Amino acid sequence: MPTGLKTNDSSLPLRRDVKMLGNILGEILIYHGGEELLDKVEKIRALCKILRTQKHQETYDELKQEIAMLTPPMRQQVIRAFSAYFHLINVAEQNHRIRRRREYQLQSEVNAQPGSIESAILSLKENEITSEIIEKVINSLSLELIITAHPTEATKRSILEIQKRIANILKQLDSPILSKKERTKLEDSLFNEVTALWQTDELRHNKPSVIDEVRNGLYYFDQTLFEVLPEIHQEVEESLNMHYNTNKWKVPEFLRFGSWIGGDRDGNPNVTPAVTWETLNRQRRLVLKKYKEVLTELMKRFSHSHLRVSVPAAFIEALEKDEQKYLTEDKRWTIESEVYRRKFAVMIERLRNVGNSEIGYQKAEEMLEDLLMIQKSIRQHHPVNHELKMLNKLIRQVELFGFHLATLDIRNHSGEHQAAVSEILRKVRITDKYEELSESEKVSLLDGLLNDPRPLLLMNEDYSPETQQMIEVFQLIKRAHTEFGKRSITVYLVSMTQSASDLLEVLLMAKEAGIYRLHADGSIENDLNVAPLLETIDDLKAGPKIMETLFNLPVYRNHLKTLGDHQEIMLGYSDGSKDGGTLTANWKLYKAQLEIHEMAKKYNISLKFFHGRGGSLGRGGGTLHRSLLSQPAETLGDGVKITEQGEVLSSRYLLEDIAYRSLEQATSTLILAAAKVSKESEQGHIRDIRWEEAMEEISEVSLVKYQSLVFADPDFLVYFNQATPLKELAELNIGSRPMSRKNSAQFENLRAIPWVFAWTQSRQLFPAWYAAGTGLENFAAKNQENLVLLQEMYKEWPFFRSTVDNLQMALMKADLTTASEYCALVEDKEIADRIFNNIVEEYNKTKSILLQISQVEELLDHTPNIQDSVHRRNPYVDPLNHIQVELIKELRNTEEIDDELMTQVLLTISGIAAGLRNTG
Repeated sequence: MPTGLKTNDSSLPLRRDVKMLGNILGEILIYHGGEELLDKVEKIRALCKILRTQKHQETYDELKQEIAMLTPPMRQQVIRAFSAYFHLINVAEQNHRIRRRREYQLQSEVNAQPGSIESAILSLKENEITSEIIEKVINSLSLELIITAHPTEATKRSILEIQKRIANILKQLDSPILSKKERTKLEDSLFNEVTALWQTDELRHNKPSVIDEVRNGLYYFDQTLFEVLPEIHQEVEESLNMHYNTNKWKVPEFLRFGSWIGGDRDGNPNVTPAVTWETLNRQRRLVLKKYKEVLTELMKRFSHSHLRVSVPAAFIEALEKDEQKYLTEDKRWTIESEVYRRKFAVMIERLRNVGNSEIGYQKAEEMLEDLLMIQKSIRQHHPVNHELKMLNKLIRQVELFGFHLATLDIRNHSGEHQAAVSEILRKVRITDKYEELSESEKVSLLDGLLNDPRPLLLMNEDYSPETQQMIEVFQLIKRAHTEFGKRSITVYLVSMTQSASDLLEVLLMAKEAGIYRLHADGSIENDLNVAPLLETIDDLKAGPKIMETLFNLPVYRNHLKTLGDHQEIMLGYSDGSKDGGTLTANWKLYKAQLEIHEMAKKYNISLKFFHGRGGSLGRGGGTLHRSLLSQPAETLGDGVKITEQGEVLSSRYLLEDIAYRSLEQATSTLILAAAKVSKESEQGHIRDIRWEEAMEEISEVSLVKYQSLVFADPDFLVYFNQATPLKELAELNIGSRPMSRKNSAQFENLRAIPWVFAWTQSRQLFPAWYAAGTGLENFAAKNQENLVLLQEMYKEWPFFRSTVDNLQMALMKADLTTASEYCALVEDKEIADRIFNNIVEEYNKTKSILLQISQVEELLDHTPNIQDSVHRRNPYVDPLNHIQVELIKELRNTEEIDDELMTQVLLTISGIAAGLRNTG
């Protein structure tokens, strides 16, 4: 057992599953590669395990020798064996989460599971939160989760399908009432699924298109989200009715999912207007299919006859009119007394014709009206307190998903809008060089144009392809509002927002498309929220001033009035972290929220902050509920929006039970935080001023440390490019976007995703922790009181606790002994040694101060399940790292392209990503 691993009795069933799956995999390895393959895998694993506890040169040399002696065919099988093992561990761990949740449910009379919705409502009651406060909270609650394609899930869909089937079998095997025959049958099925896993190609042979990514994203709506989202709302409603039964609760739609896939144009030339339109069409096709499935099932169940129950005459009269208007004789339900089946026949036919004819529903509200009519009629003859849940669930689904399924955000780079506006203004001879105007001149000019109802675009003028496509994007948004409803696209995000004019330019383009309409009488209609994306450290500092400039402009205030004086602001975690280090970035993000929130209050403007967090720790990752806890509590009341990156979709939303658990934890966290602020009003979110002053000092020291290496050391990029598999990542077909903006090799144009992915693969996880230790230790070393203060902050300040816990997780997943292997890839040994030693020194410093702050002996002592998981995986990740280094060395020394060698490198990348459960 590895050092630091503590016995955890609750994990015994998990260990049993892992052992069973490992034994099955062993049998399959023997079948395909003989005892030699299994022996080789076990030998390499055992040597890596020994090296984790005893750093013997002899053992290390033996490991290197074993890897060097692997012939290419055997080497590929060994790589695949370790990768397959991770896929199996991932499934087993997810099933164990489901198992633990079921155990809590069985004991629900004794204990509600921590983080559950019921536990949150019980906590409110224990803290004497009144019904009035809860009603206020529930009505203002809003959580939007936005799925993105970057990075796309590294695991292929076919592998995910196998994992899902394995999870289902493991769940069934937990049943205590299985007969021997049933158990044997399930075990045979499990063996066959693991065999299929081994015999399936892990790698995509082609880069996915944007539509492939759309298809992957829709998979989660189809498999879990369509069912789980209404169940979360139902659970909140039922818990409130149980514990606050003086009210009859109706919970509004507070939890929604949106998407960037097919709408995110920033740096992705493949997201054309045609692709966006096809995305919207596919979303609608899926949601209509889901509705038809439910209506067909309801039709089977609603056999009620008006000869047996009393159905309102108005219902029957409206039904007869609908049949006359929408159905031909051959499509009507033939049994006249079965009125609900007759109504469902009408609804199914109207659904079939959405978007095609006058027969079809023109908007989702019409379908909702029909369902509410059925519900009202049913309630007149159905026993009270025994609602027909399937019908209620469908009503909730229509309220949540409409005919658009998920709101699609459109995003583009500020420079693209400036270029388009510049060309348009040049064509109409307003100004030849708009881009050269000062910021105040730009704002003044745009303000005047937005206050002028006359159009700018010339009908027969030739624009550059780039400007023409920009015009088409806004025309598409206008068309989408007509075709799919205004909820189909509600927000336009401006990445790299650096000034007020960046948002006004988008508003001007919206005006030209008729989305923003200024009438002759001065009144305004507007159907699009324009949101800045503040990313770099400098942009975060400038954010409050940018927004105040806009709030002081009457034309922008009038635009906001059409949106209920509500402004959305996106905060980018990736580029800020890449620019200034994770600790500084997180503090600047927190501080920017506070400053913008306080400033907006003066203008009576409510804000929704959109957190652009990655799945990995170096890009603001972590569990959904912890990311909510780490925000300033007072900013949660007006709504929260968070990205759910491609890499976390399968771990959170592949299995229905896991999806439910993830979303209920987020919901309970949000309810508790919002209720606390609402109860205590202005006092509810006060932080001790000493904490903020401490973070400011720590952040500044950390920033200097980070930038002194990343930007000031001329050899740092050489080290990064050579000591990580950055070059090789480009060949792993996991996303449709280029790795860098403008196809440039410059650091500022490198996307944060490959930046984090490369560091993760080499086990350094540099972006997730580097420079935090210097900042924290420097502060703590000044006097004993400072360390006590940091310990107090860890106990009492959710933001700081989340930051420290994420740093611990990063250090736990990092492994600098393994990382040292990658130094051999750096051509200049002096550069490799100098920079790696710097990283090692900072790692040790960071680990030491984190243990002091959290007052534990080992990293993650307070979360033994996660600690156990990391320990369980390490002996299987290490071999892939050792093999990867040797393969990259060989590949980079090969003059001609070696496809087999590259395939094996990519297999190690995919396997390490599965083992660490992170890509970028």
